[in-house]
Amino acid sequence: MKKGMLIGLSLGVILVIFAVMIFIWGKNTYNNMVTLNETVTQSWSQVENQYQRRTDLIPNLVETVKGYANFEKSVLVDVTEARAKVSQLNVNKDVLNDPQAFQKFQALQGSLSGALSRLLVTVEKYPELKANQNFLSLQAQLEGTENRIAVERKRFNETVQNYNTTIKLFPASTIAGMFGFSPKQYFQSTPGTEVPPAVKF
Repeated sequence: MKKGMLIGLSLGVILVIFAVMIFIWGKNTYNNMVTLNETVTQSWSQVENQYQRRTDLIPNLVETVKGYANFEKSVLVDVTEARAKVSQLNVNKDVLNDPQAFQKFQALQGSLSGALSRLLVTVEKYPELKANQNFLSLQAQLEGTENRIAVERKRFNETVQNYNTTIKLFPASTIAGMFGFSPKQYFQSTPGTEVPPAVKF
């Protein structure tokens, strides 16, 4: 009788210890996923900040270029329209969980990048504009912003990779599935960006 009670008690203690270990593992795994999810969200905010900085610089750049009467109006219209489309898109952190919205955001930003590239290539035809101090300052700010965007997108992709890897690895994937942690989208290059813009005079 005592031997049976002792075995039963030992099994009970082992089960309790096992349950506590599973609980601690589950809690730590869940908390890690929450932390990684917040890191992705914070990283996304930095990407948005840099895109907003670029969007804010564009009107000044366009106004400076407008002063040159011979400048191609269609290029300015393209930049202005692309900026307007980007500004109309209401983006929040939920875009990270919606692949279509994320791709739309990325496509609009890519279209704005393309319009700005065409503007800067076209400027090459206008030596007096290239020498304008306001334009040079805005161009330098815009180039700096493009570099910051590239850095923040790289950091964002790294945090997404860390998060996605964590939620996909077994056994953490079971916790991810139970609590609705889903993979995030990566930034990808816009199709055609591997081809440099043609400079024609």
